[in-house]
Parts: sequence; C-alpha cells; structure tokens
Amino acid sequence: MSKIAFVFPGQGAQYAGMGKDFYENSETAKAVFHQASEVTGLDIPALCFEENENLNQTKYTQIAMVTTEVAILKVLEENGLKPEVTAGLSLGEYSAIVASGAMKAEDAFQTVLHRGAFMQEAVPEGGAMAAVLGLEYPVIEEVLAGIDGVVSIANYNCPGQIVITGWADAIEKATQPLKDAGARRVLPLKVSGPFHSQLLTGAGEKLGEVLKKVEISEFSIPYVANLTADYVKEAAPVKELLMKQVSSPVRFQQSVERMVADGVDTFIEIGPGKTIAGFVRKISPESKVINVDKWEDLAKCLEEI
Repeated sequence: MSKIAFVFPGQGAQYAGMGKDFYENSETAKAVFHQASEVTGLDIPALCFEENENLNQTKYTQIAMVTTEVAILKVLEENGLKPEVTAGLSLGEYSAIVASGAMKAEDAFQTVLHRGAFMQEAVPEGGAMAAVLGLEYPVIEEVLAGIDGVVSIANYNCPGQIVITGWADAIEKATQPLKDAGARRVLPLKVSGPFHSQLLTGAGEKLGEVLKKVEISEFSIPYVANLTADYVKEAAPVKELLMKQVSSPVRFQQSVERMVADGVDTFIEIGPGKTIAGFVRKISPESKVINVDKWEDLAKCLEEI
C-alpha cells in the first residue's frame, strides 16, 4: 500500500490558463474559483485563465496559485484520494494546510491575498536572488557565513540546486567564493525581491496581524512546515510558522527527506508546472512522483494510485 504525500508548488510555477480545464470540467473546481472571487473581490478566473500582466505580480500571483491548487485538491478529494501527509513549497504551504483540514479555503484565500501584497510592498531596492548549481548546502552555508552584508539561503530545493537571497551586492560578493568552493554556476534570478530573507521581516510581521483573525482547526492530516522541515499536527504553532516563513529559508529538501524517512513513497504534486516533481526526483529517485496540473492528469493519477 502506497504512503502518499500531497505536495503543492509555490510562486514561479504560474502560467496563463492554469486550472481552466478543471474549471470547465468540474463543478467542484468551478465553485472554488467562484468562492475565491467572492472572498477577494477579484475576477479569479480571468486572472488565472487569460493572458494578463497581473498574473506575474506577487500580490496577484499568490491568490491565483492557491486558488488553482485548492480547486485541483478538491477534485482529487472528491475522487477518494487522501494523503498521509501534506507539504508545500513556500506559498504552497497554505494549500498544504487547507489539505490538512486545519484552514478553511476562504481563510487561505484572504490570507495569501494579504501575504502577496505585503511581500510586494516590502521589497527593498537592491534586493536580489540567485540559484547556486552544483554545490551542496553545507558548503554554501559556510561560504555565506564569511560574506559581508545580508545574504543567506532562501530555498533548499534539492541536491545541487540551492537559492540564495539578500542584497544584490552581497550576492555579487559571494559569487566567486561559491564558484571557488565548487559551484558550477551562480545564476541571478528574475524575481521582484529578496524573498525568504531577513529583509522581509516587516512583511511577516504584518502577515502575523492578519493571521491573528484566522481560525486554525485541529488537523485531520499532518503537514510538514517549511521553517522546520518537521511535522505539524496541532494548531498552536501554525500562525508563527507562517509568519516567520516569509523571511526564513524554505527547507524543502529536508522536508521531503523527512517524509521519505517516515515511509512516504508516493508524491502527488498538485498545481501548475512540474517544479516539485523535478525536485523530488533528485531528492528521492526511488519515490513515485505524479503531477496533477491538467484535467487529463487526473485520470492518469487515479489509475496509478
């Protein structure tokens, strides 16, 4: 019997048209998109389905992604699929908590709408991110510890692919030392700011005020938190974890390693793209990875499980 984890992608995987075939083929999915529109006052189907400039703006991307992920999640649940654990990459953590039963979808929609706005507003001039390829994270941590200025790891994605974040000049200072330590490449990323760095602490604090009004219920399924790469099984720590997550590294590699160590052998990526599937295959090549992005993926997923 497979031990299944539902995993959800984060910002960056969005594309115009995401979720449209679920909307057109499932009344359950359609209801989720309409609920998100009602809660946020935005035309979420238009935001997700039509070519538009807003989709790649952080304050709109986040609500679009989470709506799409929750819509697909509800269709999977309707078809009898249930995981033993959930997890998400950065923004995807909200969808993971919805899947765990601890947060209502409408609360997730409201919260990520604020989260996206706070993160976009908090972006300082001169912030940047870069991908470090071909170097393991303990070496990267050691190199960054010797660099003047704000620079740290943002994402522990998978072996050989780590993202760093901070001031652009500090990232520039770190580039040659990282290459000298064995990095194959250090690639600047086209992002709007230094996400998951201490420079976004203020955005996390504002988010904390919003989260005070959100009800976190008891969990029906545990999730693995980005901040700790550990299981969360009760409501008490959730709000602080989500608040700190904005300015702290995403420990996705460690999260997958934790789930695999506990017997998870099947990962179902729910939402746009195949980013997480690629990471999981590098972290745990022996695991089964299934992606549900398009309507046609649903039937394939149900056949394989």
